[in-house]
Amino acid sequence: METRQATIWKATLSLLFLLSACSTPNEIVPTQTTTPPPSPTATATFTPSPIPPTFTPTPLACLTQPGGLKQESIPFGNNLQQDFLVYTPPCYNEMTGLHYPVLYLLHGQTYTQDQWVRLGVPQIADRLIHSGEAPPFIIVFPDDHYWNAEPGAGFGDRLIQNIIPYIDGTYRTIADRQNRSLGGLSRGGGWTVKLGLEYPELFGALGLHSPAVFKDNAPYVERLIKGIPEESRPQLWLDVGDADSELESIQLLENVLTRNDYFHEYHFFNGSHSEDYWGDHVEEYLRWYVQAWQEETVIQ
Repeated sequence: METRQATIWKATLSLLFLLSACSTPNEIVPTQTTTPPPSPTATATFTPSPIPPTFTPTPLACLTQPGGLKQESIPFGNNLQQDFLVYTPPCYNEMTGLHYPVLYLLHGQTYTQDQWVRLGVPQIADRLIHSGEAPPFIIVFPDDHYWNAEPGAGFGDRLIQNIIPYIDGTYRTIADRQNRSLGGLSRGGGWTVKLGLEYPELFGALGLHSPAVFKDNAPYVERLIKGIPEESRPQLWLDVGDADSELESIQLLENVLTRNDYFHEYHFFNGSHSEDYWGDHVEEYLRWYVQAWQEETVIQ
């Protein structure tokens, strides 16, 4: 084994070799010749070479600006249209090579597509993306204002068969279940239970925020859970306030999940079945949705 001194010595020799290779060889002295002196009227003018400016890359202005929010509609039925809002993250239009995860957020009964927007979702998403605490992602806010009408195909059918294919075909999404999440509050939470468990191959995560789930749905929900292989079950978040009018049925849902060994997060907060309650927890919701996406924005 080499001694420490031998190692140091070899390193020193190597350094000297590199220095000698980079040094200027001895110059050959040219033969001296006599040059007549310049004319006394001749003057030499020195023009310094311009110093090139230091290159400083200019960051994209969009990196500090808010994302976009766009109204979209697709036709269905007899001259009806399915409306939805689409949030695109900062720099979506400038960074055209990036593809993004998608979060679908469903509103409550008697409300419309802008409920989650009014609760501050786009602003919180902007802040998390700007700070680097979340990767950039797309959010879709479908409208379910036909909840008390009979417009033909139900909202769930339109979401699965029309809205999701449209979003994946129109926007730069990462179109797989791991990068597609579904969440909803109140009636939207009830839709999330039904659609998320009926189509587990479409969604990697489900967020149930004070979901409106009725007692007579429990056997159906349990059958759906039993039919999903454990490794294919979407991640699941469930929360409710201690003064929620739906508390009893939500606790029943939580019992069904626990009885069937469905791993989930259950959060029991203070509050009622109201926008004040959901607004207080919007940032927690978004942080949970994006946790699995930290490295998922891809270049294609």
